[in-house]
Amino acid sequence: MLLDKLFISKEEMNRKINMLSLFDGISVAQLALKELNIPVNNYYASEIDKNCIKVTQHHFPDTIQLGDVCDIDGTTLPIIDLMVFGSPCQNLSSLRKRRKGLNSEDSGLFFEALRLLKEIKPKYFLMENVGSMSKHDKKVITDLLGVKPIEINSNLLSCSNRSRLYWTNIPNVAVPENKNILLQDCFEGGYFDRTKSNAILTKNIPYTKAGLIRYIKRSIGQVVFHDKAFAELPKSEKLKRIYPMPLDEVKSLYRLFTVEEQEQCQTLPIGYVSEILKKTPATHSIGNSFTKDVIKHILSFAQF
Repeated sequence: MLLDKLFISKEEMNRKINMLSLFDGISVAQLALKELNIPVNNYYASEIDKNCIKVTQHHFPDTIQLGDVCDIDGTTLPIIDLMVFGSPCQNLSSLRKRRKGLNSEDSGLFFEALRLLKEIKPKYFLMENVGSMSKHDKKVITDLLGVKPIEINSNLLSCSNRSRLYWTNIPNVAVPENKNILLQDCFEGGYFDRTKSNAILTKNIPYTKAGLIRYIKRSIGQVVFHDKAFAELPKSEKLKRIYPMPLDEVKSLYRLFTVEEQEQCQTLPIGYVSEILKKTPATHSIGNSFTKDVIKHILSFAQF
């Protein structure tokens, strides 16, 4: 019997999984599976953003788009081996001053994912959401899913800060080792005032004087400075110099991240989004996406 377990049948080797991805975005989970050489039979995606769907269908034309999560009947799907979801986080994040939590219309879509999880009963599930959610919302999700979350900051595997909670029943998932990837080492043609980028958001700061002040004072957005000496100044000194400057002079101090640089922060292949979408929708879709290498790390523990 022991020897039998050492051998994998041809059927098992060639077995392809069925996957359901809710709030699929640009299908980063599907990209992670591809890089892990995990073959997919059917990949079902629930997404309503047309730009995100455009990116997904470009890279994975066989993706089966199911539309709005509220309209999916899990009992009509075949056996699902893996279900991945990350319900909208806008009303869970501490970045929103008046967040409504799980009671909001968008973040409350978690309960639709929970409904499908109960209907489908997949072998494995993985849920992602913001690390800054309230203790109350974190407890509610934990109690309903029946597993404790693992907190992973994307900065362990990338040049960008992005603290997220991951709930999964995939066994033995561990926090990845720190690869010590520095922002300055990743990009050429500019200088930075920090070792890691701020989290990629769906909308960057405006390329204005007020935008730069917001970046410096609140650490929101992504900025590349043209001058190394200015980048290394303390916050107070930067602001002291900026306040009296006219707009054109302020704009000469810095630039915003390109879409390709945003892709790199999320460990996406360069061109994955930037070659398909224009800048604004590209930034939006990247900001809403998973950090690919974190998802890849977690899924590497799954045994299909």
